[in-house]
Amino acid sequence: MGAMTTTTTQFEPQPTAGLHQPFGRRVSAPAVRVDPRDPTPVLDVVVPVHNEQHDLEPCVRRLRQHLLETFPYRFQITVADNASTDATLTIAQQLARELPEVTVVHLAQKGRGRALRAVWSASPAAVLAYLDVDLSTDLAALLPLVAPLLSGHSDLAIGSRLARGSQVVRGPKREVISRCYNLLLRGTLAARFTDAQCGFKAIRRDVAQRLLPVVEDTGWFFDTELLVLAERAGLRIHEVPVDWVDDPDSRVDIVATALADLRGIARLGKALATGALPVSQLRAQLGRDAPAPAPDVPAGLPRQLVRFAAIGLASTAAYLLVFAVLRTGLGAQAANLLALLVTGVANTAANRRFTFGVRGRRGAGRHQFEGLLVFALGLALTSGSLALLTAASTPGRLTEIAVLVLANLAATVLRFLLLRGWVFHPRRQAR
Repeated sequence: MGAMTTTTTQFEPQPTAGLHQPFGRRVSAPAVRVDPRDPTPVLDVVVPVHNEQHDLEPCVRRLRQHLLETFPYRFQITVADNASTDATLTIAQQLARELPEVTVVHLAQKGRGRALRAVWSASPAAVLAYLDVDLSTDLAALLPLVAPLLSGHSDLAIGSRLARGSQVVRGPKREVISRCYNLLLRGTLAARFTDAQCGFKAIRRDVAQRLLPVVEDTGWFFDTELLVLAERAGLRIHEVPVDWVDDPDSRVDIVATALADLRGIARLGKALATGALPVSQLRAQLGRDAPAPAPDVPAGLPRQLVRFAAIGLASTAAYLLVFAVLRTGLGAQAANLLALLVTGVANTAANRRFTFGVRGRRGAGRHQFEGLLVFALGLALTSGSLALLTAASTPGRLTEIAVLVLANLAATVLRFLLLRGWVFHPRRQAR
């Protein structure tokens, strides 16, 4: 395999605005043509790092050896250093001097999205990929990840820890967070991919050139935003079940990342609802025969949110009133159960009619049954909050109500996602 660039590049990404000049509608993606005399790499695998002096060298050496043994074309490994303050950059430079397939890009600011945008925008490779430095994902999935892009079958490919056939080893907290996040994406942005944040993805360079200028996020939400835009543009996303083992030494701040993701969802949802993003232009440029949006994607999100919020406020007020009345003669848990049950049935009926526009008696029994299952989740959330509160102290009535209000707000968000994405999903109504 011929030598490749081994020098370190000081890269400062420049802001981009708008799209490149449009080209004709693409009915299908051509297969990547490989000229054995061309020194340009076919695949560029980016490893974004920040203060990873211990994991970087074994990761790069293992990745390089795997590609030498399994990938039949020229490849490049790009270490994207995000403003590391330890020896990460020095180690990366040493690897680049020693290994002909390794190159280094140094950025002065942190951010995984910033690193990927910088490297992918400048790379000459036909297929661009990235993986996390901890190698939580088994490298055996790398060739199945990029093969559909090389053949022209797909435009993007993602490793999925939630797809059938994947084998995942991780704690219950991360499992719950991951599944809730992807459920949130399905309910708010109508996403159909199963795993937005697995650090194992690939994209064709021609597609990246069109999508990257539109993606705003520079951090962890970058992946989600890229995938949502790709779906809206009519692109084909290939999912690969992966074997994945959680890194116990991961330094990702879960709370900060979750808050950033929620802000990203709100920003992206607003931009899609108001037409601020050039989705139709992207679809005309990139979509496979420019198909119309899938009929099973829920519509009218802004209107549904407004009506659900109004019904939710009325339900919360009714719940608090019923709880306060029942609390005079019952314990907190019993009063909470009955108050939730009464208002839950009324809430399901109101949302069925006014939020999701389902009329008539057909399916009403099933809707109420599934609404009760959703109610059970809300009960678990609020009852758990009460149990934690009473276990720690003897709270006053106002404290009880305040905790219940917060717990009910969280339960309300979960309820909307489940009602929209499951109970009253248009595809189920059509059936």
